Amino acid sequence: MLINIGRLLMLCIWAFLAFNLIHPFPKPIKYFLDVAIVFMFFMHGLQVMLLKATQGKEKDTIGVWLQTRIFLFGVFELLAWQKKQPPLPTKK
Repeated sequence: MLINIGRLLMLCIWAFLAFNLIHPFPKPIKYFLDVAIVFMFFMHGLQVMLLKATQGKEKDTIGVWLQTRIFLFGVFELLAWQKKQPPLPTKK
């Protein structure tokens, strides 16, 4: 439930930042939002790259659709993906 609210919030943030690109706000706010969208691209891209780097070369690779969702929703999609993963076996 909370993850879905976070996803909706991320979509609203992306829409707000994209709206600034189409119809810029007044100057001081415009520059702040330009920096914010660059930061979002960088951080969400970094999340996708780090997840891909931690995956093995076997069949565990993540698909393009999941990469896109992680890029759009960020940590909220990573949390949802983590919940779906089977628990790691414990060593005895």
